[in-house]
Amino acid sequence: MRHKGLSRLAGFWESCAVSPAEPGVVYLVGAGPGDPDLLTLRGAELIATADAVLHDELVHPALLARARKDASVEYVGKRGADPVDKQTSQVRIEARLIELARAGRSVVRLKGGDPYLFGRGSEEAEALAAAKVAFEIVPGVTSPLAVGAYAGVSLTHRDLASSVVILSGTTRHGEPFDLRELAGVRGTVVVLMAHKRLEHVTEALMRDAGRAATTPALVVSQGTLGTQRSVEGTLSDIAAKTRRANLPTPAILYVGDVVTLRARLRFFDQRPLFGKRVLVLRAGAQAAATSAALRRRGALPIEQPLLRVVDVPDVARVDRAIAELASYDVVAFTSENGVEKTFDALARAGRDARAFGAARVAVVGEGTAALLRAHGVRPDIVPAVFRGEALAAAILDDLGTSRSDGAAGARVALLRAKVAREILPETLRAHGVIVDVVPVYETLAALPEEVATLRERFESGEIDVVLATSSSTVDALVAAVGDRDASSAPAAIGSAGVFAAIGGVTAATAAKHGVRVDVTAEVSSLEGLLSAVESRLRGG
Repeated sequence: MRHKGLSRLAGFWESCAVSPAEPGVVYLVGAGPGDPDLLTLRGAELIATADAVLHDELVHPALLARARKDASVEYVGKRGADPVDKQTSQVRIEARLIELARAGRSVVRLKGGDPYLFGRGSEEAEALAAAKVAFEIVPGVTSPLAVGAYAGVSLTHRDLASSVVILSGTTRHGEPFDLRELAGVRGTVVVLMAHKRLEHVTEALMRDAGRAATTPALVVSQGTLGTQRSVEGTLSDIAAKTRRANLPTPAILYVGDVVTLRARLRFFDQRPLFGKRVLVLRAGAQAAATSAALRRRGALPIEQPLLRVVDVPDVARVDRAIAELASYDVVAFTSENGVEKTFDALARAGRDARAFGAARVAVVGEGTAALLRAHGVRPDIVPAVFRGEALAAAILDDLGTSRSDGAAGARVALLRAKVAREILPETLRAHGVIVDVVPVYETLAALPEEVATLRERFESGEIDVVLATSSSTVDALVAAVGDRDASSAPAAIGSAGVFAAIGGVTAATAAKHGVRVDVTAEVSSLEGLLSAVESRLRGG
């Protein structure tokens, strides 16, 4: 039985109304440390509803993809080391925020980390207040905490550190801080933006702050992302070690005994997919979902869709089928794209999940089932084996028990791609079922420049793992990589470390082309596929 307190808490959150970005208001939103999954709920809500988004350089593209399609997205990052140029850019940013707000636009100023921690957010808020422009601060997950956690550094510990000092490597005018004020402080020291002055900072900590040369130190570069790299040492050698490792920016320096916990607390860079460059051949929302799942595992998704999902020319045919959904005995889906396009059509008609009426809903694949549930429809028929043959058998079995006169004469709507395997409708028709095949989308080949980029990635050895999520994807991959000579495709694709197929049908298609299949998911879903790849990389 569900606990009453939990029920009340769930009810509270469910009752919270959406509060979109308001006209004439500027929202200073913390984008977090890098990993887009660490964005706050309020930040996500505002990005999705604002008229304009102005963002810093280090904001992850996945966050910008949350913006409305008709929103203006402007890059306002400041590059270079000249403080005068940076201040000039800052003045322009503040003027732009005021201009947009006074024009009645809702504005998100998307800043890396937290707006009020070395992000000049307070300066922008001061400018807005002086101009009498309404603003709101949305804190972000700040990088010293998040990067440390991902690298295995707990900033405080009852036995090792009871305080934390967070510093910037430079002052407003580009000069280093006087670290004598830290003399006697024995907690953890975290230094941001110190990469170019690492020698000065470490020497000052020893000379002016009284830290021992043997004090543990750690530099973490590009933390919370699959490109995260770390160098561990002491105050006396961390600068030299970091230079030799050639770590890219941004990087954070951690100093103190808590660094010794790293061997036990590190988790992110221990994951099987950490740092692996994984080719994602899906498009649109499916690509975004796949990339998000990969990032959570520490991987580096490389989105290179080979098939573009577009509406079919005969949209009127789709709309007619949508209007008649409740008249069918079964409505069947064989892909997530079919679900998305069907609900797009329902939205056009001003309808929702209630349009299915009493019709039974059948799907192939747990991913398709999950997407349906997200739209408010719980599928009735989900075969254990994710193939068209299994779906046909499951539908026939269901009709045999749900209809007094059996499957013969039953009506099934199959909402699918324009070109697909015919085994499902043919099997149903062979048993007297009336099947209306309704193409709700079609797939088009990638553009020539996209194909050229993909070929270069294979040739350069940039890809560690290939995710094959459908037979049509495999066909398109072979055609693209092989160019005019399809026989060259298997060797090129095989240059990647692991080729993973989402199920038996996809694996068989790859084998037909001569492509080596390293992993076949036992459960034909994205989670099943990624779990199978992880098992392979662990040596399982």
